[in-house]
Amino acid sequence: MPYDQALAGRIRAELTGLPGLEEKKMFGGVGFMLMGNMACGIHGDDLIVRLGADQYEAALSQPGARPFDMTGRPMSGWVMVAPAGFQTSTELKRWIDLGVKFAQSMPPK
Repeated sequence: MPYDQALAGRIRAELTGLPGLEEKKMFGGVGFMLMGNMACGIHGDDLIVRLGADQYEAALSQPGARPFDMTGRPMSGWVMVAPAGFQTSTELKRWIDLGVKFAQSMPPK
């Protein structure tokens, strides 16, 4: 499944200049890593955000958010967000910032 290239461009614009930024093909889409830790990514048209267990329940209550589940077993601390949940730059930045904050809290890989 191809991923949303326009969304990838929007994410790149938000992440530019962060130390240790790397882009990797994964999940049939693309992941954005900081010092080896995933912050966010794209699967199809959906945004993937790794935000940790502390933010998980609150994130699921946000518009467009649902558990990240590609195998039948949801991954706690990860959410998928449908396009309706990040239409504006402010909404997208809020999601990306959650992923960046979590990735930066982890030791480098």
